[in-house]
Amino acid sequence: MTLLPVEGPTGPHPTPISVPVPTPDPARSPRSLTRLARRLLTLLPLLLIGVWAALDWRALYDGAARLASADPWWLLVGLLFTCLFWLSAACVRQGALPERLPPGLLVASQFAAGAANHVLPASIGAHAVTLRFLQRQGIPLARATASLALYSLVRPIAKTVVLLGFLLALPDLLRLGDLVADRRLLLLPVGAATLGIAVPLLLVALVPRLRRPAAAFVRTALTDVRLLHARPSRVLALWGGAAAAPLLQASIIHAVGASLGMSLSWTQVAFAFLIASTAVGAVPAPGGIGPVDAALVFTLSSCFGTPVGLATATLIGYRVLTVWLPLLPGALVLSALVHRKVL
Repeated sequence: MTLLPVEGPTGPHPTPISVPVPTPDPARSPRSLTRLARRLLTLLPLLLIGVWAALDWRALYDGAARLASADPWWLLVGLLFTCLFWLSAACVRQGALPERLPPGLLVASQFAAGAANHVLPASIGAHAVTLRFLQRQGIPLARATASLALYSLVRPIAKTVVLLGFLLALPDLLRLGDLVADRRLLLLPVGAATLGIAVPLLLVALVPRLRRPAAAFVRTALTDVRLLHARPSRVLALWGGAAAAPLLQASIIHAVGASLGMSLSWTQVAFAFLIASTAVGAVPAPGGIGPVDAALVFTLSSCFGTPVGLATATLIGYRVLTVWLPLLPGALVLSALVHRKVL
């Protein structure tokens, strides 16, 4: 009930009248909309996994059928290396930031980022999850973005250094002429790297509004790089984790191949993986699935004499072990982190 002045015969006087006051709809209030959006984000990873499973169920079925006859002890070794790979990713993320992150939540975020990484190409999903995690930890946007750029730069550099180390230590392990029939294919990673550098520079040159944020980003990145490389613990986490990552991936492939009866040594498998992933790893695909697999099957079969069927089965088993097996738990962890407002 509200008293409003009403014009009467002798002048205005207060008369109690009923005025309908609009009440906010609980279903449309900002807080309710925020809760609804968070619930949708919580269910989104599971929805994406369901769609992907429906589209790629044949690969999942074939891989599971092949792994059913594999040596379970070697598969457990491969699973151990898979867990160590997530730890290496967390080490690189920590090494790319001066601030100390909570270890448990950092590892959980990288496990969740692995699920997002297999949905979107070029690591966009993993970077988006990590960026959100860093911001929720109080890291400024400029510094968080700079850490993602440093992470993306260090990993291919470290992989290239490891590959050069193999070439210097074992020069007779593989003849590069046998690996690449058409040497023009070697231009693929060079062209991808050139585009990766030229496109941002071109955008900054053509769009004046991007120049100030780009300059601030570069200043922050250079400052953080100097600060990080003055701390030995960060250098070890950054470069050591980045160098260990491809070796751990190669160890997973070797374990899966050994479980299926492949007789190649770890050195041969690691070298084949480094060559294949370096040659076509720049091609954007969700989680690297597709181009790297095809290149690795070609390398194992044509250069090391592995039967094509066995090499294909090894790669399918590798993807089941590293993608499909942790995908549902990773999506559940992602949903839980969103629900707990960690992301």
